[in-house]
Amino acid sequence: MRLHRNLCFAVIDGLHKIFNEGDYADKVVQSLLKRDKRWGSRDRGFIAETVYEIVRYKRLYAEIADVKAPFDRDNLWRMFAVWATLKGIKLPDWKYFEGTPTRKIKGRFDELSKNRRFSASIPDWLDELGVEELGEEIWTKEIAKQNEQADVILRTNTLKTTKADLQKKLLDEDIHTEYIDGYPSALKLPERANVFQTEAFKLGFFEVQDANSQRVAEYLNVSPGMKVVDACAGAGGKTLHLAALMENKGQVIAMDIYESKLKKLKIRARRNGVHNVELKVIDSTKPIKKLHGKADRLLIDAPCSGLGVLRRNPDAKWKLQPEFIENIKKTQSEILSQYSKMVKPGGQMVYATCSILPSENQNQIDNFLTSPEGKDFTFVKDKKILAHKSGFDGFYMALLKRNN
Repeated sequence: MRLHRNLCFAVIDGLHKIFNEGDYADKVVQSLLKRDKRWGSRDRGFIAETVYEIVRYKRLYAEIADVKAPFDRDNLWRMFAVWATLKGIKLPDWKYFEGTPTRKIKGRFDELSKNRRFSASIPDWLDELGVEELGEEIWTKEIAKQNEQADVILRTNTLKTTKADLQKKLLDEDIHTEYIDGYPSALKLPERANVFQTEAFKLGFFEVQDANSQRVAEYLNVSPGMKVVDACAGAGGKTLHLAALMENKGQVIAMDIYESKLKKLKIRARRNGVHNVELKVIDSTKPIKKLHGKADRLLIDAPCSGLGVLRRNPDAKWKLQPEFIENIKKTQSEILSQYSKMVKPGGQMVYATCSILPSENQNQIDNFLTSPEGKDFTFVKDKKILAHKSGFDGFYMALLKRNN
């Protein structure tokens, strides 16, 4: 591979924004890809994948390059040189790469790879937490998997098409997909492509959604005609899936504390041909109280650490702090206590997170069931999904039933 100066400069600019200005990696990459209209898909792919790779292995590359945060541009070029050397890419004769100790880089890599905190490139506190909650063996496998690039997975919008027809439609647009056993609506891309530019996307035939994320709505056992509440809807990936499973019949009430996210959901719902969704901003306790005892089904896709989706958000491990995880656990507990009151007698509720930590998952359910608010609920089943076992994102989901 030959390095091109303008693409490398884009990578360095992106890393500066992520590491030094605290910008989110996905937003930075989106912005970088619009910088030059002459760039082809290979150029854009290089920028996106290189930025994400260096973000994933920030601690390892910084240690090998012998640089410390905050990283000035010379430091970033040194980290880039480490990345390129380890990839077997010949460094061009640019001033940024003068004196790069190629042999030393490979030796340091071999040495540091024996230490999980460097090989998986994670903060000390996070490594300690992972071992404490999951055990050494499982944590080692899981955090290694979380450093791999995530697959692009599509969820067929069954309100508009079938999986087989969607696959044909995408093939007509030169995008190859594969079925995934056990995931009825999912298609996987063997090679990355910009699916958002396709006619199929514009027509609302699919949404991009991880395979295990697609399990959550299915876990809720919805039927057409029900009154279903998605209490932490966000931009609505699971809301839209619920609407499709309900065949656009009945009512899905999508709630969130952020109105901006619900506005995005409104646009997505229109493209998806979904018309049984009602949006409600949680700006006080009133919207929740009005629904007490009225929901046939309730989905609580709770805010969490996101440790199950680090493949998609590699910068999250550098932004996360121990106090955030402690605070989010309190929030999860409060949400369970308050929002569960919306389930009517005989109704069902799913509590889900994209975390792999038991303290955010089954421990929360155990605590809820022994609380005054949880005494009316019965545990039905739960599912703990780890990325290294499933091949897709890490998730947890628990199904509870409210007693008659």
